[in-house]
Amino acid sequence: MKILFTASECVPFVKTGGLADVVGSLAPVLAAQGHDVRVVLPKYGSIPEQYERLMIHTVDFEVNLGWRRQYCGVEQLELNGVTYYFMDNRYYFGRNYIYGMGGDEYERFAFFCRGVLNALPLIPFMPDLIHAHDWQAGMIPALLRIQYRGLPKYDPIRTVFTIHNLRYQGVFGIQDVQDVLGLPDSVFTDDKLEYFGNANYLKAGIVYADEITTVSPTYAGEIQTAYYGENLDGLLRARDNHLTGILNGIDVKEYNPATDSHLAATYTADDLSGKAACKRALQEELGLARRPEAPIVAMVSRLSNQKGLDLVDYVISDIMHEDIQFVCLGMGEARYVNLFNWAEQNYPGRVAARFVMDSALAHRIYAGADLFLMPSSFEPCGLSQMLAMRYGTIPVVRETGGLKDTVLSYNEVSGEGNGFSFLNYNAHDMLHVLQRALHFYWNKKDVWQLLQRRGMMQDFSWESSARHYLGLYGALATRAAVPAAPQPRENGNPEPEKPGPKPRAKPDPASRPAKKTAAPKPAASKAAAAKTAAKAPPRAKDPPAGKPAAKAGKAKKDLKTE
Repeated sequence: MKILFTASECVPFVKTGGLADVVGSLAPVLAAQGHDVRVVLPKYGSIPEQYERLMIHTVDFEVNLGWRRQYCGVEQLELNGVTYYFMDNRYYFGRNYIYGMGGDEYERFAFFCRGVLNALPLIPFMPDLIHAHDWQAGMIPALLRIQYRGLPKYDPIRTVFTIHNLRYQGVFGIQDVQDVLGLPDSVFTDDKLEYFGNANYLKAGIVYADEITTVSPTYAGEIQTAYYGENLDGLLRARDNHLTGILNGIDVKEYNPATDSHLAATYTADDLSGKAACKRALQEELGLARRPEAPIVAMVSRLSNQKGLDLVDYVISDIMHEDIQFVCLGMGEARYVNLFNWAEQNYPGRVAARFVMDSALAHRIYAGADLFLMPSSFEPCGLSQMLAMRYGTIPVVRETGGLKDTVLSYNEVSGEGNGFSFLNYNAHDMLHVLQRALHFYWNKKDVWQLLQRRGMMQDFSWESSARHYLGLYGALATRAAVPAAPQPRENGNPEPEKPGPKPRAKPDPASRPAKKTAAPKPAASKAAAAKTAAKAPPRAKDPPAGKPAAKAGKAKKDLKTE
C-alpha cells in the first residue's frame, strides 16, 4: 500500500510535542512491513543542518493562494526506509518559531495543505491513502473532496485524519480562509467548516476525512461528550461509526533500560539491581539527599493546568509531609515555575526542579524515580506513563484518556494491576492514592517488585499500534474498491452519468384486446353503478385547444452533497 503522512512536525527533524513522536515512529514501522510510506512536512528553518545537507531538490512550482502565487520547493530525504518530503518556502517556514506568533497561521498551513496536493503528480507519488495529522493538515481531506474531486488522479485517494489533541483546532476568520483557499460560501455552514462564525481547520478534517482516529480508545469516547468535546462533541457523535481510538506506542529501542547509554547503570525486569544505582546517581546530579530508602516521586511534563498541576499546587504541603523526594522536569506557565521554585527553597535536599527540555535527563529521571505522578485533567494518550513503566517506575495517574487505557490500578483481591489511579479530578483523591502507593513501597516490597516487572514487560511498542492502523487502512481500501454512487459537485452541478439501457416501452392500452364484460342488470342501484365506475380505469381528459398539457409532476431540486 502507498501511504502518505502529512504533518507539521516529525522526529528527528522538528518536535514540539507528541505529534512528532507519532509520525516519526509509526512511519518507519509501517515501512519495515513492506509498505511504501512517505512523509511530507514543512521545511522549517530550525531543522538541524545535518539533515538539511542530505536533502535533494526534487521539484519546484507555484501555489495559488487567492491572488497570491507563492513559490514552493520540494526537498527530499531518505531515512530508515522512509522518504521524507519538505515543503520549502522561507517566507512561511523560515522563521525562528514553529507555531503561533505571526498572526498568519491560516495562510501558512493553507499553503502547506494546497502545496501537498499540488505536489503529488510532480514528485511523482500518488498515494492510495493520505493520513493527515492535527489541524495543520486538516484542510487536506476537505480540499481533496471539495476542489479536487473529479480529477482522475485524485479521486481514488482515501483519507484518514488523526486528532492528537482536540483542544487545538486552528480557528480563523472565514474571510481570511476564503481569501487564500477560494472555498465557496456553501461549505461555511455549521455542518461543515463553520465554527461559531469562524472557519475551523480541525473540523474540516473531521467532516471530510473518510476515517477519523484519536490516540487512545478512551479518548475517542470522551471527546463525544460535552465535557471533553471542545464544542465538537455533536459532530463527533454524528461520525461515531468512522471514529476509532488507536493507542500510541513508544520507541522501545530508544527507551530501553537494558541498553540506555544515558543511565548510570543498566537493568532488566529479571535483574533490577541497576535501578538502585540510577536512583543514587540521580540524587547526586540534582542535589537531593542521598537516601536510598526515600522514594522519589517524579513528574516530566509540560507545566500547565491540563497536566493536573493545579491539584499538585493545592496539596503540595501535604505531599511533602510524607517522607519523599520530589523531582520535576519541564517548561510552561509561570504559575507552576513559581510553585516548584518555592518548593525547592522550602524543602532543600528534597525537591529538585529543572525548567528545561532535556531528553537525556528525562531518561535518567524515568530510571531513577520510584513513582511517576501524572494527574492530568485530560490526556489524549500520554507517553510518559508508558515510558515510566518501561523503566520500572510505578505510575500514579488519573483515569482519563490514554492513562486509563494503559494503567490499571492495583487490586489487592485479584492481584491485577500495574500502577495506581483515581477517577475524580480532586486534589485529595490524588493525595490519598499517592499515599496508598507509598504504603506498598514501604510495607509490601514483594508487591512493589511485581508491579515493576509487570510494567516493564508490557508491550507498548509501535508494532502493536501499527497492526491496528493497517487494519483500518485495509478496511478503507476494501470499501474504496466498491464503486460509489455519483455525487454532485460543490457548486450543485451533478457529475455526468453514463447513459444506461433504455427502459422497455409499455404496450399501448388501446392495442390490447378488449375484455368481455357482463351486461349490467336492469335493477342495479345507484350505489352499485358508482362502485362499478370506481373500478373502471380513469380516462385522461383531452387538454383544451390552444393550451399546453400539464406536467406529470414537479421537478425535484438538486441536493448539494459534500
